Amino acid sequence: MLANLPPADALVFFGATGDLATKKIYPALHAMARRGHLNVPVIGVARAGWTLEQFKANARTSIEEHGGGVDPAAFDKLAGLMRYVNGDYSDAATYQALRAQLAAAKCPAHYLAIPPDWFGRVVEQLAKAGCTEAPGWWLKSPLAAT
Repeated sequence: MLANLPPADALVFFGATGDLATKKIYPALHAMARRGHLNVPVIGVARAGWTLEQFKANARTSIEEHGGGVDPAAFDKLAGLMRYVNGDYSDAATYQALRAQLAAAKCPAHYLAIPPDWFGRVVEQLAKAGCTEAPGWWLKSPLAAT
């Protein structure tokens, strides 16, 4: 089945202001950008009430503290791909805003860096907003109970 999936054309990750994002996700995305392996929009979803600029500043701080330092060219590449959706995971408006950020993306990868008890609610809301119409990639937090 995996062989039949097209490559992801966007990365959406929930929990974009959380511990996992701060300690692992941003440094990994920065490393991907440095190696030339990140070429899709990166859309963070969280309820922090941040602006896009605050979101990018948090990613930079994360990379400085947990990623071994910032490569300016790689960070510029990453920052240029970053989008932010602020909202409550139970609110349909959050998913409508996400749908708008996805624009023409047909096969986004969804990373759920959130507590497992939120998975069902998030997936249901994604489906209602038309964010899961095409086959795509689903990833859950490696720290979540299965």
